[in-house]
Amino acid sequence: MRKIIPHSIIVGLLFTLTFALQQKSSAQDAAWIRPEKGTDPAIWGIRNGIVFGFWPNPIEPSRVGNDGGPRGLIRVGYEYMGAVYHINYIAVEPVVNGKMEFSEISPSKVDGKWGKFMWATDSEKAGAFYPSAISRGIITHPDPQHPEIEELSLYVHMEQFTNGAFPYFKVTIRSDRPEEIGFQLFNRQSSSQMERCALSATMGNYARIRELHLKNKIVDSRELYKGFDEIDFIEKFGYPADQLLKDKNGDLIALATSSESFSELSSWPQETRYYARWGWRYRPFFKVTQYWRKAGAYDPSLQVRVNGRARYWSGGTQDKNAYVPIPGGPSFENFEMREKYQSGQQFYFGISRKLPNEILKGM
Repeated sequence: MRKIIPHSIIVGLLFTLTFALQQKSSAQDAAWIRPEKGTDPAIWGIRNGIVFGFWPNPIEPSRVGNDGGPRGLIRVGYEYMGAVYHINYIAVEPVVNGKMEFSEISPSKVDGKWGKFMWATDSEKAGAFYPSAISRGIITHPDPQHPEIEELSLYVHMEQFTNGAFPYFKVTIRSDRPEEIGFQLFNRQSSSQMERCALSATMGNYARIRELHLKNKIVDSRELYKGFDEIDFIEKFGYPADQLLKDKNGDLIALATSSESFSELSSWPQETRYYARWGWRYRPFFKVTQYWRKAGAYDPSLQVRVNGRARYWSGGTQDKNAYVPIPGGPSFENFEMREKYQSGQQFYFGISRKLPNEILKGM
């Protein structure tokens, strides 16, 4: 009698074969953080630099059972001295016919729960969601003048939005820019026409970013939102391209920093109501600058947008007592660059241990 091999075993063997064919020399992989096999967590990055991944895999190991936070968000963090620290999330926010949808609260067509499923592959072919690492990513040498420079790239796919938007992204990290991740935006053929598809860093409160560095001023969230103490978001206005800084290459860049010293930032109120929310306590042993960069040409619609919160997010309840105040006052929560959508447009998000002036001079 012929023995039938289960489909799950066949799929597992195919994943194993795919990973084996993609193996590089140990020397080439030395700086990269990449899955070794198909059952590894979906996490990629570079040593002493940026790291990213997807639900259900936390990029920062913590308590047992932690899945790294909401579904529908790209986890972004920083690896330093052998440890990975989760710093922020990147949300996908497409606009169709004036209606904006949010990837972390948009219901999945699979189970109806909040959060779009996300996964990565080596090519533009989406395949299907898999809860671990289908792809190791592709290593190339993007600069013929500097063959020692490597670039890790892969494609990020997700479910179609309720408003009809169907975006996907090419994600890249270069070895000569280890503190930065590139996002190039595309859309599926069946996608509705997107007016905009913003990528928003959604957890600025964790690092308590309160200073937005623009060309002629630093915008302080404590002054911008002075007197605000509600549980919702607060937003004023955006900042157009002519108010943005430029780095040494002439690229537009917006930088955000904490207003506190490291000792202030890393402290945590010794009160019972804060103990239950220790996940908001800043855990890295260093401060970071976060930024968005737009290289080369840009559409006149481009602007930087921030909103703020006075209290840490607490699951959406309307009970104000469930929301503890952010130590030091209101801080920026969402931080993004917005631009009219064009297929192939690209943005870069950075998490750096450098100060803003060092980033401006060193890029």
